[in-house]
Amino acid sequence: MFAQVVERHLPTVWNFCSRMTLSVGDAKDSTFETFERAASSPHPPSDPKDMELWLLKIAAHVGEKRLPPTPEVDFDLLDETLRSEATRTHEVSSLTTPEREFLLWKLKQGCMTAVINCLSPGERVAFVMSSVMSKSDEEAAKTLGIKVSAFKVRLSRARKKIGDYLAPRCEHIDPRNPCHCPSRIGIALSKGFIAPPQTSVVQLRTPQRPFDQEIKSRDATKIFQTLPPEEVPAELVERLKQAISSGAWTQKAAAAPRK
Repeated sequence: MFAQVVERHLPTVWNFCSRMTLSVGDAKDSTFETFERAASSPHPPSDPKDMELWLLKIAAHVGEKRLPPTPEVDFDLLDETLRSEATRTHEVSSLTTPEREFLLWKLKQGCMTAVINCLSPGERVAFVMSSVMSKSDEEAAKTLGIKVSAFKVRLSRARKKIGDYLAPRCEHIDPRNPCHCPSRIGIALSKGFIAPPQTSVVQLRTPQRPFDQEIKSRDATKIFQTLPPEEVPAELVERLKQAISSGAWTQKAAAAPRK
């Protein structure tokens, strides 16, 4: 039974956790702990929509516990990493079209996630719930256990900080801006911000549309809404399967006190 819950909701929980941190390892651990806690609960929701919000509530709590009180990166550090050097193109001159498209997606995903991670934890979770997970103010506030008015304040602050940062820089906000993903691939590779494809066959992330057809909008929120969900790591899927098949989570749920 719980295996079906994991199968259905794992992409959503992983997408949330992977946006909340720049560490793949932390995102994996947060996702695993979210389902571990959920499996140990004797009273899970029965409705699929309620289940998703409940899992996101657990994930938000897990993330809050793991995140430092102040951001590990800031906008100045992001600029220093990606924009402190002149454009470099020689690293990408030999790339095939699929490889180039793959790296463009990786760079956009990484850059936008890094921008989110420049926010404080409270602003970050509000922005992710609204602009990435597409939850209403009421759903997000309920999930986070705060008043709608408090959520709106967090979200407004987050949107302003992200908009102020991206508006004069990012090509996805305005094509006339100085930062264009194709010209930054070389720098991102040299700084270790992204890594080259590990196999000769490159699988592009969904939606599989050409990068140059990406939506451009002066509303930064819409840019985040177009990001395809990050692919769930195979090792995380296997780790969850092993935990479920072992029966340990079921035993915890059965031993939990009933209300």
